[in-house]
Order: sequence, then structure tokens, then C-alpha cells
Amino acid sequence: MASSSAETDNFIYASLPQLMALEHRAVGLSFFARQPLSSILSGSHASRIRGRGLSFDELRRYAPGDDLRHLDWRSSLRFGKPFVRSFTEERDRPTLIVADQRMSMFFGSQRSLKSVTAAELAAICAWIAFKAGDRVGGLVIGDERIDYIRPLRSRARVEALFASIVRQNRALSATAVEKDAQGQLDLGLRQCLELAGHDNLICVISDFAGASGQTLKMLRELKAHNDVIALQVYDPLAMQLPSKGRIVVTQGELQVELQIDRKQVQKPLGEFLSGRMREVAHLLNSSQVPLMMLSTHEDSLVQLRRELGRLVEVMR
Repeated sequence: MASSSAETDNFIYASLPQLMALEHRAVGLSFFARQPLSSILSGSHASRIRGRGLSFDELRRYAPGDDLRHLDWRSSLRFGKPFVRSFTEERDRPTLIVADQRMSMFFGSQRSLKSVTAAELAAICAWIAFKAGDRVGGLVIGDERIDYIRPLRSRARVEALFASIVRQNRALSATAVEKDAQGQLDLGLRQCLELAGHDNLICVISDFAGASGQTLKMLRELKAHNDVIALQVYDPLAMQLPSKGRIVVTQGELQVELQIDRKQVQKPLGEFLSGRMREVAHLLNSSQVPLMMLSTHEDSLVQLRRELGRLVEVMR
């Protein structure tokens, strides 16, 4: 009975053991071109994603078998002997996980809340990057503050990121008042823009409530010098309202309970919710950032695996 209760609790609030345990379930997933069945960033060429290249190591005497394309002609002419440049492959790159834990995420009609689904997706993305040998860090966006965890190639740093997500997640409550959704989301993306620089992999996990033209602008700026993936978390209620029952709609401090089996309530509310979903999806697609839509009603890893495969097919 206790284990069942703990499992139910994990659908309402995320826990550190829950996120750490996803490491073993994320095996086999990758964002990289070398694994085309699970790659969404490979594009139409065969190179690895941005930031995974070759860096100059040393200049040395030519040895039989060396690649002639690496001959350094200037040094060879100067010393009268062939010299080649040797390179080493860059082993890691920074990965930033941007996890939304604002009050707009504290909602769910099936299985889990959006905030918990986002926490799980953030953990899976972090483990994928960590297993690929990358440095992992991120930003956790809450209504009151934004936490930054600098990327490091360290299991302890992954755990620190998860701990920050859990802290922000557990600060959410039904009695809390939702703040400026758009302002906080854009502030988080602006901080990401300032911190990321170039050649990062950035996973933005959010319901994108309050997304605007400014949000679109920053996503485009991030994408100009980094690889960016957007994971939009939604609740099935936004797609189709139930035929009966009551629903509480909030806007800041205002709360209204609506009887949704009334035609004058269900039709306009359903059109508003589904229309808002389409608007946000259109805005994200306009940014040219690969978009995955993930629901609260299904296992996060199962959905992510399916979405990775879907985007590969679209991009071929």
C-alpha cells in the first residue's frame, strides 16, 4: 500500500530518486547523427551535431599511414621534411536543460501533472546527454526565481540539476498565485541566451504558456548558434473537454468554477483551449526549432522515444 501511495505521489510531485532512476530507462536514446534511428539533429548531412568536431592537437613529423590531407605545407617547406597536423575529436559539449516549473505547469487531468511530466522529460534529456559524454547543466524556471546549474561532466552535477528541479517542483501548490507567465518564461530564455554562447545543445521543456513574439525571437537567436529542441508539455483536456463535470479556471488570483456539460460553457472553452494549443505550436514551428508535443496522460519515456522517431522521419 505504501509503494502504491509513493507511486501516486510521483505523479503529483517529482522526487529525486524518481529522476535518478530514469538513467537506466533512457538507454538506447540519442540526439546524435551517429545513431540515425534516434537522431533529430542530424539534418541532411553526415556530420555530427554542432560542437562535435576536431580540435588541433599538435604538429609532428609525418609517419607512414598519416592522412596526406593533414600535411602542413608551410612547416614542411620550412624544415625540408614533411610535417602533419594531428587532431583529436572533441569529446563533449555543453548541454543545457531548460525546465519549466511555473504555476501554469501545476495542472493535470490524467496520470500526472505537467510539472511532473516536464521534470521527467528534463531528467531523460539530461541522461541522454550525460551518456553521450557531454557536460550537463541547465536552468529551472519557477515563478519566484530561476536557478542556473553550470554544465559539468559529472554525475553529481546531473543530480544537482535534478535537485533544483525537485525543489522548484515542490514549491508549487494549488493555493499559490500564478505570476507573470510570459515574463518569467522569456526571462529564462534570455538568461539561457546570455549563458549558452555557441555550440550548446539546448532542450527547452515547457507548456509555453504566455509564449509571444518575443519568445519566438529568443528561440531563433538561440538556434542561430546552438542546437535547440522544444518539448511542449500539454494536458489532454486542452485537446478535448469531458462531456460532464466541473472545471476550475484560474487567472492570477481570480478563480471560476464552470459546469462544462453546459453547451454555452463547453463549446467556447474547448475552442479557446484547443485554439491556444494551435497558436503555441504554430509559434514554435515558426522558430524552425524541432518540436515535440508530449502529453501528461502517457509515460514520458515512451512518448519521447516515439517523438524522436517521428521527427527523424519528418527531417529525412
